[in-house]
Formats: sequence, C-alpha cells, structure tokens
Amino acid sequence: MQTCLVTGAAGFVGSHLSEQLIARGHRVIGVDAFIPYYPRALKEQNLAGLRQSAGFTFHEVDLRSGDLAPLLAEADVVFHLAAQAGLVRSWSEFDSYMTCNIQATQRLLEAVTQSPVRHFLHISTSSVYGRFATGDETAPLAPISPYGITKLAAEHLVQAYAANYGLPATILRLFSVYGPRQRPDMGYNIFIRAFLEGRTITVDGDGTDSRSNTYVRDCAEGLILAFEQPERSVGETFNIGGGQEVNVNQVLAILEELTGKPAQIVHGPARAGDQRRTVADIGKAQRLLGYMPQTTIVDGLAAQLAWQRGQ
Repeated sequence: MQTCLVTGAAGFVGSHLSEQLIARGHRVIGVDAFIPYYPRALKEQNLAGLRQSAGFTFHEVDLRSGDLAPLLAEADVVFHLAAQAGLVRSWSEFDSYMTCNIQATQRLLEAVTQSPVRHFLHISTSSVYGRFATGDETAPLAPISPYGITKLAAEHLVQAYAANYGLPATILRLFSVYGPRQRPDMGYNIFIRAFLEGRTITVDGDGTDSRSNTYVRDCAEGLILAFEQPERSVGETFNIGGGQEVNVNQVLAILEELTGKPAQIVHGPARAGDQRRTVADIGKAQRLLGYMPQTTIVDGLAAQLAWQRGQ
C-alpha cells in the first residue's frame, strides 16, 4: 500500500482516479480548492462515495497559497491533476489559468522537493500539441490556446525540477476524457443534456472536428499503470487516449440511437484555439506500461447518458 496525494480530487478525472486507487488498496489524500469553474455541489457529489472510505482523507486547500508541507508529509506519490481546464475561458480569464496551471504547479513542485515523495505524476493534455494532435510524444508542441500554453509551461516546470533536483517525474497527456461526472462545460455533457431536455444543439463549425476519446475509467487505469511501474515511467512522457476516433457528427448520430431522439442541430462558428483533430498515438504507453483502453465510444456514451439521466 502506498499513500497517494491527488490534487483536483473532487474533479471529474480526480475522483475516478481516487476511487480506483482505493479499490487497489492504496490510501488517498485528496486536495481540491473548489475554484468556482463549475458548481461546488457537483464536485461534492463526486466526493460523496470517497468520503465514506476509510482510505480517503480530504483537505480543501488552494495550491497557490496554502501550506503544502503538511499534505506531503505522509505522501509517497503525487498525482497532480488540479488545473483550470477548458480552452474557451482561457482567452478571457488568463490570470486564473496562469496562477492555477503555472504558479500552483511551481509551488507544489517546490514543496515536493522538501518532502518524502518518491514519484510525481503530472497530468497534462493533448492541447500542448496544438491544432492537430496526431503524432507520438515526440511530435512538435505548438499550443494554440492560452490553456494549452499554460499546460505546456507546467510541463516545462516539471522537467526543470526533475533535471535540477532529481525529482522522479512522469508526464501524462490526456486526450478528450468523457464518461460519468464529466464537467458540465464539456461537449458530450452539453450534447446529452440537450437531448434529454429537447433543446437545440449548437455545433461549433461543420461537425467534422474529431477526437480520440478516452473513457474516464480507461484514463484512470493509464495513470495507475504509470504509478505502479516507476521503473518504466519515471523520466517519460506518455499519451493516454482511447482507441477510437470519432467526429462531432458521428457522436450526435450515436446519441440519436441511444436516446431514440433526433438531434436538433444548428451550426455556429468554430471556436478560437480549438483542435481540429486529435488521434492519440498510445504506442509508447502500450509498449512500456501495458496500457490498453477497453471501452468503445458507444458503451462509454451509454454510461455517460445513464449517469446524466440519473442527475
């Protein structure tokens, strides 16, 4: 058993990761600041099951200003998921993205160097690649949104601390995660709500933007595989994505089948900074970690639809 500090534990991916770590017998120290990107009540729902576990403790702490040493005193491993997510608001709320994604990461790394932590797993994003994220981990890094730029800066900070302080670190770039508890500002959540409520769906652009979607449990499994095999993952960067590429039009067609309702669609302009195509090249994670996503897009959307129906 190891003690894992999970930042952003009340979030979408963080809560699933925490549950899977506990299920494998590890102890989790969860941290979240409840920064009002979306309603706190939704994050509290994410935590509800975790709070009932003897293997989970929770601290409401802002990484940008709080005392981090006590959180790290007993931690063996850090999963750093806390970040200001979403590209659209990063254009108008840059200060928040800069402090949450860069300053908070630097403060956490500084505290980790003074702690017993043996492995720092930094959770990044395919947005660091830019408009087309279709290559492996050596592909050029050219983010086209303030969000992607701040996440790339955070990666560079991790690499700097690894190089200068010998910090054992792994970087994991996530590709379009979806499933139960998905944030309300994310596309599939918005689409499903519109189907359930009989509202019109606005598609940004022509609907041909495609994603290599990652079901949230497969995503958490990839992170845990990197944690469980430090001899293979330390010093490395991995793409963690799903195996199926689908575009927006195809997703809407799947949701029509699953709900039995026709989509009411209007088209708007493409969003500034949006990626046109992401296809996760997961060959490295498969080869070194044994990562193999299991969930098809149809099954994953069915699970998310069932969850949203229950909300």
